[in-house]
Amino acid sequence: MLVPDPKVVRELLTRYASLRIAQAERHHPAAARELEDVSYTLCVMMGTSAIHEAIAKADALLLTKGRSETADPDGENGLTLVG
Repeated sequence: MLVPDPKVVRELLTRYASLRIAQAERHHPAAARELEDVSYTLCVMMGTSAIHEAIAKADALLLTKGRSETADPDGENGLTLVG
């Protein structure tokens, strides 16, 4: 099974969150389309059909990768976006 690049997943999650915030503040058609695109991409990368499930899987991936990078001195420093 292919595992998505954690850096790409982290970027998509960040973009998704930013677009959701922007849409909550004020609806923008272009941002709505981009949010749909990012949501679709996250679903495809995580092998799901629902965005909430994709986010949960992405969070789990980042958490798992963060733990392994903490043990790896050549990793990104072990920081993740999940709390």
